[in-house]
Amino acid sequence: MEAIEDYMKIEWNKKYNTIAVYAFIVIASSILFFLIMSGLESFSRALSGYISILYPFIYGFIIAYVINFLMNFADRLLSKTPLKKPELYRMKKGLSLFLGYLMALAFLALFFGFILPQLVASITGFVMETPKYITNITEFIEDLNNRYTLDPRVVDFLTQRWEELSVTLNNIIRDILPATVNFIRNTATSIWNVFLGIIISLYLLSDKKKFIATGKKVLYGLFHKNHADKALELLTRTQRIFSQFLVGKVLDSIIVGMISFVMLSIFKMPYTVLISFIITVTNIIPFFGPFIGAVPSFIIIFFVSPVQALWFLLFIFILQQVDGNYIGPKILGESLGISSFWILFSILVAGKFLGLMGLIVGVPIFVLLYSIVKEYVEAKLKNKNMPVETTAYEPVGYVDVKKESK
Repeated sequence: MEAIEDYMKIEWNKKYNTIAVYAFIVIASSILFFLIMSGLESFSRALSGYISILYPFIYGFIIAYVINFLMNFADRLLSKTPLKKPELYRMKKGLSLFLGYLMALAFLALFFGFILPQLVASITGFVMETPKYITNITEFIEDLNNRYTLDPRVVDFLTQRWEELSVTLNNIIRDILPATVNFIRNTATSIWNVFLGIIISLYLLSDKKKFIATGKKVLYGLFHKNHADKALELLTRTQRIFSQFLVGKVLDSIIVGMISFVMLSIFKMPYTVLISFIITVTNIIPFFGPFIGAVPSFIIIFFVSPVQALWFLLFIFILQQVDGNYIGPKILGESLGISSFWILFSILVAGKFLGLMGLIVGVPIFVLLYSIVKEYVEAKLKNKNMPVETTAYEPVGYVDVKKESK
């Protein structure tokens, strides 16, 4: 009997057990992937339904992240005041939180009380006057032909392109009101989530040190100390890169928008508030932002006055030169640390995969990945006792014109 039991006893082999486990994981993952792809639409609906439950927390995190910048600013202001009494020092945290939300409320009041009504008035006026503008441009092309006797092929080309543009603009204008109604309706339905997000952000900011400490505790409890230290360093670097870039870019865009508003007002350009708002918002997008904002702005001004539209292009060119060579570098400083080629590369790739959001966050994401790869490569070079400076690997016979000129 014992001999039979010994014969039937299975000899487990760790190597084959590992192979079997990995094979099972791969097969199960493949089946799961096939099931998801075969019912992708229903899976997406179910997933979006579950994600919608987290919307208040997502809004809360975003609001807390934005308010935290204002809170830190208020904290720096309060640190310059003499808070030597213990009871006053304890009030500093609550006062910084209050001032942060107060500044955010002031910005919202400024936008909804001053900027938004003028934006609505500008858009409404532009929509109502568009048929007249189209007629004026048509007459302008005909008058241009009568004055200078243009080549018939040129006139036909301009006429055809203008008719196509007119049809496109009419379709856009026709869809503006339904789109506006849908936007208002979606905003109204998300008011409750935004309200809950504000409450959640209050909890996050009031106990942010405790949440950070809890996160560190979990990291050190689950992972090795060296791995936890590296993860914390990476999270700190991520926060620093994103905060420097986003805050700097928003501040840069606000300054560019204010300059645009002042100069357009001086030169009496039409729809000054609307154009300045478009320039401010699109300037947040690196590299392509000025071009994205200039195109619709030029078309809007061109409807009113083609001559003023040409002057507007000249103004935008000068403004972007000043911003790109002086204002932007002064504000952003060396927070990017990558060449213009990599900025263009990161925007194109991130924009392809993430759309509009990728155009905005593509650069800081690439800067983060670039810093990680750079750190890894330099560590490998140090282990091989090789130089880490990039100039040490320049081709033989390479002449640096800048160094020679010096």
